[in-house]
Amino acid sequence: MGKVWDEDPAKLTGFKLLSFDVYSTLIDEKDGMFAGLQPLLSRLPTSKSYINDKFHTLSAFQAFEWSIQRSRPTLRYNELLPLAYKAFAASLSLPEPSEQEAHDFGSQIGSWPAFPDTVPALKALKKHYKLVILSNIDNDSIARTIAGPLAGVEFDAIFTAQEIGSYKPDLKNFRYLAEGVKRELDVEKGEILHTAQSLTADLVSAKTMGLSSAWIDREKQEEKMQELKEQLNFTWRFGSMGEMAEAVDKEFQEMQSE
Repeated sequence: MGKVWDEDPAKLTGFKLLSFDVYSTLIDEKDGMFAGLQPLLSRLPTSKSYINDKFHTLSAFQAFEWSIQRSRPTLRYNELLPLAYKAFAASLSLPEPSEQEAHDFGSQIGSWPAFPDTVPALKALKKHYKLVILSNIDNDSIARTIAGPLAGVEFDAIFTAQEIGSYKPDLKNFRYLAEGVKRELDVEKGEILHTAQSLTADLVSAKTMGLSSAWIDREKQEEKMQELKEQLNFTWRFGSMGEMAEAVDKEFQEMQSE
């Protein structure tokens, strides 16, 4: 993987700042969330497919999550997840979870693990770029993530859904990013490379906003990409952050040797 169109003149060396989605790009959201759903899943009959099928389970659960994001865009993410947890339980015909159990699920975000390549890649990328977070998250959870699984990585700015008052893919979030990095870091929109795993939450909106982008295709979503291809224009595609960091180092080394 790498550059999607070789004839595109854009270079990885041509940007000053990388903006990131965090959960599913840097943090293994799916493993963390699936582990957090185990108290519910353990109450199901063993014949239910949810018990062992992580992607089927999360697809069903996240339908509730995304519905709440759309209907209550100012609700903090760690307050939203308990509501989705209860709605998911109801959809499985399970008794309503206790307030404490639902709260515990929403408070686990900061302990979700980073992908093994994430921290080394971010440290390597930091040599060349400013690093900025644009995440559908609340301030408390992102603080715990940065202090925990992302410890040792220095970010230059952090923009959260809580701060912005809406969730991606709302264009308000991407305008907030562009305006924020100009104000705080003196970086123009054309100098940003938005880097994300989610096609629908990030990369479709990046195209609409005129932002350059790189797709971190951790889940090999070729079929979904083909469905959305008219709404996408990412310039680079990598299988991991580690792969992206290697490509960046190579381009900067080539530039320095010219």
